Amino acid sequence: MSDSKRIAVVTGTSSGIGLATALHLAAHGYFVFAGMRNLAKAEPLREAARKADLPVEVIELDVTSSDSVTRATATAGARGPIEVLVNNAGIGGATPLELTPEDEHRQMFETNYFGAIRCIQAVLPGMRERGRGAIVNVTSIAGLIATANQVAYSASKFALECAGEALAIEVRRFGIRVVNVEPGVIMTSIFENSAGATRYDKTSPYKQTMRRNGKLFAAGFRAAAQPQSVAETILEAITTPTYKLRWPVGADAVGLATGRKSLSDEEFVALGDDLEDDEYNRRYLEYFGIQL
Repeated sequence: MSDSKRIAVVTGTSSGIGLATALHLAAHGYFVFAGMRNLAKAEPLREAARKADLPVEVIELDVTSSDSVTRATATAGARGPIEVLVNNAGIGGATPLELTPEDEHRQMFETNYFGAIRCIQAVLPGMRERGRGAIVNVTSIAGLIATANQVAYSASKFALECAGEALAIEVRRFGIRVVNVEPGVIMTSIFENSAGATRYDKTSPYKQTMRRNGKLFAAGFRAAAQPQSVAETILEAITTPTYKLRWPVGADAVGLATGRKSLSDEEFVALGDDLEDDEYNRRYLEYFGIQL
């Protein structure tokens, strides 16, 4: 492994998007410090890196702990300047707001928003002093399109989208690139991992909202993008000569992002009317190109 390789730190690498991104960056000139909260889950990444002879070092990194973030970035920084930070660690959930416990809501923000902010603040001084660097926030299409039945998750991703956009302006003069990558439904384990924060109750007054959110994911699963697609997008976003702030990934993400721009706020909110399935599905297809 060459010491001249650029250093990248990727969070949430035990599976899915983070694992794919760590391997993809390592295959394209980076020495990757792959952070994960639970090192007991490290073997799949370590084995994949060994098989491909890729420069990946797994490190303990819990984004909800300032001490852990400080230790991890110090470990990475000891090898060389951190050129790239990929904020991928996140947790999900699907529950109407009325039924979402406050501690669950706070935990969503603690991981998805504040976790990324901690990591950014840890690497930013060095990037600014050197006049270069790239920060990638893996948000979600739910960070652009307010998503019923996922208020806590969607709001945490909206917050990260906003922070990324504002930060991009703050650090542009220092040669630092900030991008937001917005996956749609991706075939990862986030859905299994968020089972405890996902509720469906046929007796609930919110059953229609719950069910339709489930149908959106089912539609996404039928044509779901793979984690590799997100990894490839991340590499393109940080290396392309033509800067772009937002990078939706997947046909569903592109359809939602494009369709929402053509709707008034009131038309979008009217999807919450007491609509028959046929009418709801018709509108969704017309607006977003998604067959429920």
